[in-house]
Amino acid sequence: MSRATIIGLTGSIGMGKSTVAAMFRKLGVPVFDADAEVRRVQGQGGRALAAIEAAFPGTTHAGGLHREKLGAAVFGDHAQLRRLEQILHPLVAEAQSEFLGAHRLKPAIVLDVPLLFEKGGWQRCHLTVVVSAPFRVQRTRVLARPGMTAQKFAGILKGQMPDREKRRLADMVIETGRGRRETWLAVKRLVAGL
Repeated sequence: MSRATIIGLTGSIGMGKSTVAAMFRKLGVPVFDADAEVRRVQGQGGRALAAIEAAFPGTTHAGGLHREKLGAAVFGDHAQLRRLEQILHPLVAEAQSEFLGAHRLKPAIVLDVPLLFEKGGWQRCHLTVVVSAPFRVQRTRVLARPGMTAQKFAGILKGQMPDREKRRLADMVIETGRGRRETWLAVKRLVAGL
């Protein structure tokens, strides 16, 4: 029987979620990274590759996924994106369940899931935490990423639940726009309170 407090961690692009997840890890809290699991199942020898190739011919190769080709096949096409999600989500859910089982005796476990509220992942959590920053901070962080454009950023935001809505749904908000030290103290307080 699990006794761990399951913390759902989410936040829109550029809000500092990866930084906060790393802080949880530093404090000894196991973190399941849904994005990393998606990359793993799509990587070389990944369990999703055969199904992706069958659904989207020409989008994989011996080393894994042709990200650009798959992106072109699903971007802006909800039916194709749904098809891809039907391949990926069960594999990620299976890995997440194994992770929860392996760490069930820990005091807390973090599920780092970008679309926690959008895809219903919050339902298996005891506590939901949204990482947030002012829009100007978010925009600066995102546009500093290699290959990112204002147009791409706008497209990504369109596919995510607005930050204000995530903040409203969350049990707790960790602000990352006030500097790393303030963020670290907020994460420490949360972990200490569990």
